[in-house]
Amino acid sequence: MEYAKCLAADAARLRAASARDLSAPVPSCPGWTVTDLVRHVAEVYLHKTECMRRNARPEDWPPDLGGEQPLALFDRAYAALSAEFAARSPDSPAWTWYAPEQNVGFWLRRMAQETVIHRVDAELAAGVPISPIPDDLAVDGVDEVLERFLAYGSREWPEDFGDLLDELGDLDGRAVRVSAGERSWLVRVAKDGVSVSGQGDSQASVSGAPQPVLLWLWRRAGDDVVEVGGDRALVAKVRELLGAATQ
Repeated sequence: MEYAKCLAADAARLRAASARDLSAPVPSCPGWTVTDLVRHVAEVYLHKTECMRRNARPEDWPPDLGGEQPLALFDRAYAALSAEFAARSPDSPAWTWYAPEQNVGFWLRRMAQETVIHRVDAELAAGVPISPIPDDLAVDGVDEVLERFLAYGSREWPEDFGDLLDELGDLDGRAVRVSAGERSWLVRVAKDGVSVSGQGDSQASVSGAPQPVLLWLWRRAGDDVVEVGGDRALVAKVRELLGAATQ
């Protein structure tokens, strides 16, 4: 996977779509305008740059960025992030929120996936067609959001999920098979957190081509873009949990 090339392409698309109208609302991020979206992405870029430079979580964050124009801030932040990636190898040490991967490669993948999703947000706000997401990037994004955000996040920070895990009722222990192209994941919900594996029985399914499945998981598209089968209450619960994991 050439994450750097994906990141560069989607950052350029995000900027181009955003430049159309910075005041436009972002339908996939209620309450945000494009200005908010651009500032958010720029701040994320600068934060990850500091995570790599310091090999530690920046405590004095965020800095005051209010005096910079949104697109100029975005350009500066992307340049800093790109330079940091270019100066380091993927296996160089870097602090991350995912304990098993404390390296630059985690952030390279994460920023490529962060950017493609927010590029979609910018295109939705601009009212232009969504540019295609390469299948390999989309499949990789499905894996990331299920394994790192949903499964890892629900076990490390269950408080972020409110009562969603405690109130599973008869859904406790049940599983959804998520399929994107030729890859699939078994997503099992339980009160002690979500687990993701390859094999096992499922009581529901969500399937489709890689791009629509990725956008469904990130709540950038509705059920109409995927095939849903089996226990729809279980699928709805997984979607709720994803909302908590990715907020």
